[in-house]
Amino acid sequence: MTDMTNTLAVVFGGGRDIGAAISIALARRGAQVALTYNSSNPAETLATIEALGQKPLAQKVDAFDTTAVRDFATWAPQVSGKPIGILINVVGGLLARKKMDEMDDAFWDQVFSLNVKSVFAMTQSALPLMSDGGAIVNVSSQAGRDGGGPGGIAYGASKGALMSMTRGLAKELSPRRIRVNAVCPGMIATKFHDDFTKPEVRQRVAGMTPLGREGQASEVADLVTYLASPQSSFVNGTCIDINGGILFS
Repeated sequence: MTDMTNTLAVVFGGGRDIGAAISIALARRGAQVALTYNSSNPAETLATIEALGQKPLAQKVDAFDTTAVRDFATWAPQVSGKPIGILINVVGGLLARKKMDEMDDAFWDQVFSLNVKSVFAMTQSALPLMSDGGAIVNVSSQAGRDGGGPGGIAYGASKGALMSMTRGLAKELSPRRIRVNAVCPGMIATKFHDDFTKPEVRQRVAGMTPLGREGQASEVADLVTYLASPQSSFVNGTCIDINGGILFS
């Protein structure tokens, strides 16, 4: 297991599901975790991290409020006394399933604000405070590959944009040896699908998946932790699928 002791890991959207699993996985490896949350209650996540002997930092941040996002990026290293060694951008969401004729400009802009602009604000503000040789991992989606499910055009387009941002940053940050990668989860058992995917659809997709099931947040966290660690030192600019084999890219 990679030792991340004395490393500050910022998890943007670390209060529940995939973000919580990532926060705990990083803390288990010795990192000090600074996480944001908004609508979720991070108490269980924070208690788990504390039980590992770590002292997490947490702040409620609305991802639509880019001023608050930027403030958190500077607050975390100031409070911890360490530069940011790892940045994980998890924040994102579907908001609603809407077909093209059901969307207006405001909805389209809102989806992109949540899934792309917030990550831009966090990353841009964190970069001056990051140590050279650090790592950034963005959580994109299978929807960025295949356009998303019914009513998911805006979501899929925004996650595709996040993949392109990942590749561009990987090239731009190469002089500082900051690696930038993304993961593209498929059907993962999270509140996202509890809210937006019908049970019969989830069952059908799981049945179509070669591994015959939905993925778990902890499995995504293991991949993210690998990409954030020196074990993946020659992995850069990749967007890695984690979907049980239902889509190959």
